[in-house]
Amino acid sequence: MKFTTLFFSLAIILTVNVLVAESKGTHKGYGSKPVADTIIKLDSVRDKKLFKSNKTKQNTPNVNTPGLTPGLTDTIKKGNAVKGKKNGAIPAAKNDTAKNGGLQSEVKAVAEDSTHVDNEKDILYLYGRARVTYEDFELDADYIRVDQKNHVMFARGSIDPRTKRYIGRPISKQKNDKPVSSDSLLFNYETKKGKLYNPASEQDGNFISGGQAKKLNETEVAYRNVIFSTCDLPYPDTHFGIVITRGIGEKNRIISGPAYLEIEGIPLPLAIPFGFFPKPNQRTSGVILPTFGEDQQLGFKLSNFGYYLGFNDYIDLTTTATVYSKGSYELNSVMRYLKRYKYTGNLALSFGSHNYGLPGDPASKDVHIDWTHSQDPNANPGSTFSASVNAGTSGFFRNTRGTVSIPDIAASTLRSSISYGKTWAGTPFNLTVGLSHSQDIARKTITVELPTIAFGMSSINPFDSKDRVGEQKWYQKITVSYNMTATNKVNDVPESELFKSETLSKRLQNGFQHQIPVSLGLNVLKYFQFNSSVNYTERWYFQSIRKQFERGSIGTGDQLITDTIPGFKRAGEYSLSTGLSTKLYGQLNFKHGNLKAIRHVATPSISFGYRPDFSDPSFGYYKTAVSQATIPYPYTSQRYSIFENSVYGGPSPGKQAGLNFSLDNTIEAKVKAKATDTSGVDKKVTILQGLSFSTFYNFAADSLKLSPITFSGHTAIFNQKLNISFQGTLNPYVTVIRDSIQNNNIVKYATQINRYTWQDGKFPQLSNMSVSMSASLNSTKAHAPATPGVNTLQTMNASQAQRLAMVNSDPNAYVDFNVPWNISFNYSYSYSNFNNVTSTSNTLQVTGDVNLTQKWKIQYSTNYDIKAAKIGSATSLSIYRDLHCWDLSVQWIPFGYLKSYNVTLKVKSTILQDLKLSKRNDYTNPGTFY
Repeated sequence: MKFTTLFFSLAIILTVNVLVAESKGTHKGYGSKPVADTIIKLDSVRDKKLFKSNKTKQNTPNVNTPGLTPGLTDTIKKGNAVKGKKNGAIPAAKNDTAKNGGLQSEVKAVAEDSTHVDNEKDILYLYGRARVTYEDFELDADYIRVDQKNHVMFARGSIDPRTKRYIGRPISKQKNDKPVSSDSLLFNYETKKGKLYNPASEQDGNFISGGQAKKLNETEVAYRNVIFSTCDLPYPDTHFGIVITRGIGEKNRIISGPAYLEIEGIPLPLAIPFGFFPKPNQRTSGVILPTFGEDQQLGFKLSNFGYYLGFNDYIDLTTTATVYSKGSYELNSVMRYLKRYKYTGNLALSFGSHNYGLPGDPASKDVHIDWTHSQDPNANPGSTFSASVNAGTSGFFRNTRGTVSIPDIAASTLRSSISYGKTWAGTPFNLTVGLSHSQDIARKTITVELPTIAFGMSSINPFDSKDRVGEQKWYQKITVSYNMTATNKVNDVPESELFKSETLSKRLQNGFQHQIPVSLGLNVLKYFQFNSSVNYTERWYFQSIRKQFERGSIGTGDQLITDTIPGFKRAGEYSLSTGLSTKLYGQLNFKHGNLKAIRHVATPSISFGYRPDFSDPSFGYYKTAVSQATIPYPYTSQRYSIFENSVYGGPSPGKQAGLNFSLDNTIEAKVKAKATDTSGVDKKVTILQGLSFSTFYNFAADSLKLSPITFSGHTAIFNQKLNISFQGTLNPYVTVIRDSIQNNNIVKYATQINRYTWQDGKFPQLSNMSVSMSASLNSTKAHAPATPGVNTLQTMNASQAQRLAMVNSDPNAYVDFNVPWNISFNYSYSYSNFNNVTSTSNTLQVTGDVNLTQKWKIQYSTNYDIKAAKIGSATSLSIYRDLHCWDLSVQWIPFGYLKSYNVTLKVKSTILQDLKLSKRNDYTNPGTFY
């Protein structure tokens, strides 16, 4: 009954205040017609009388609120008035400061429309975008009344005469608390106590709205009939939530009495006599609830249950487990860390024990580590650190159920790298230290480099003077640079033998490589660019190999023995190159039509290169293993490099002394500006971007001196929307078919002869070619002017960083409704002709999404093998429904080995990600798929 009395008392106070203000002509003149949205949610039909105009002045009932001064009325009394502009412009000197005995601070008030002062009662009235501040308390509203004698503020909004909506709601803020919106409020700025009607506040994904809130002190608030929800729509538009009939809100929690669940304004018979609701202002630890399911081979399962540890604002840890009724289990621990302007990273450790065999068989153990770390480039100028680790047993993705993605399952290799870089300001030197890992899942082999060191010096001009005046002389343009790399490497080791002691002692390879390039570039005869270079490479090893045939070997036997010889060995090699290049321009002009000109730019270059034959015995890099001659079998021999299979290899055999030819072409068109183009500037259209041809002619070779001719090109058509790339190789030699006898059968084989195809009047044979086309089309509405600016890693706040981490861990959690439709396709064609044996492939991949409505989106992905006329097994279809506070998503792979479906209804709130309902049937249960 008290609540009903207070309810109607406040309504009468506010209604009479508006009518009196209108009758005096001191307010904006908002109408008094019935509205659907008022400060305390009055019913526009039942309480219609309360909205009728009353031309006689009436005193409103008193509002008695515990902790506040009684006897306050929301009416305008006669007194000295200070009037502002009626049109809403901000008048000058609108800052009114009130002082009262006993108060230590000033009450500062300002209003856009007008202010009125009742000197008799010491009350200040503010109209139109009013603002009052007192110490650490701030209040904004369309109407504010300040009783300076009793230290009480009253605030409310007003009714827009055009839209009939309630606008200018009070927004209050104290200290570091988040702002609180309400329909109306009373606040004693001396005792810091107050009362709010229909408050609305947010705390890290939790929203409180509706009902009443009474501020008891700086840390406690009493609630009555408020809705606790993850829905950001204020009451009464809240989709779902828990109605707390009575409760006390503290800094980090709400302790409630009776509470019940309400969905779309309909109360459900799900109630609790008391409750505890978190209201955190920081990460909070807690239990992660499991989901139930069944696996055809492993049995019933309890999935992804565990515990979340929120250590602080910079680091958290999520540990989950999945157990199966037949004894298998999976453990996963993910740590995320972030420090703004410093670094960010994610570390995941996973372990699985699975038994897919008979009961009693040993289980397969799988482990996996995934670590990414990135450093802000401005954190430590001159030094960088980054990590990308993706390593584990080869069977992890195959055996782990339901926690890996399709790309992970289809991956054939795993790669990792950790690197630290350092540059010294004012010097040309730099240093990089790194670790790397490469793993072949199919072969179950691992290659590890730990560590790799690279020290370099950028190009310098050793003969140039710092005090030089005028242009450089030719010798001052000579540049020199230096690069050194060193590594310890274990190559292609079975993963089961990686951590054995004999692996590191016998299979660990190391070495140093030094490279010193010297170059000179000059302009010759005005139109030509002359370039000359000398490259020297030196390699240091601490072991080499020796091959020999076992005693008694015969020519047809395979008894070659390879020994590793310890000791320091060096290998040096060099090469020389010099050449000329220029640009040729050609232009074809048109006098009529929109096409004005076509320009062709050709860049031919020719260079001479020389490298000696480092397999010559005089260098000592190559040796020959010879078997003993045994009658009637002849001897056999094999030539080998003593640096075979070394980390940097050795000098390559064969002498080269020849010419390199290359030709690059670019074709552009100039099109007349459209009549609607006010700039009048002609448009340039690229027809062909870089059509290149190259080959090499080796004078030192005894035959087949001309290397295959390679070509490549790229272009974009349809206003740069369709990208086309192609590349291939032309064989200039004639290929003939010959007969051979094998196992008493005649076998045909193809071989090249030292004769050019054009000698027979034919074009060079196409050995291989590949063509790829890609395009992406989407609605231009995504680039509307109202689109907000993009946040960067440096400007995002803590909440955005948390959402970004969630998107990175589950990209499917993010759906962009700003793009109504999007489609991308990639077409690839390849052709190969090796010794007259041809093979082709022809595939098309299509991905995209479309908004059926503003809340429905369909995503699709498929690939089609045109040659086999078959749709790929990775075809998927996703349906997404935005339910405002909830997400409904459906993922479906209709056929193939990965055939599955997954229907999930979950809460959007980042702190309630485990509140979801899921129905799935994945590729682990092909027999029960439906």
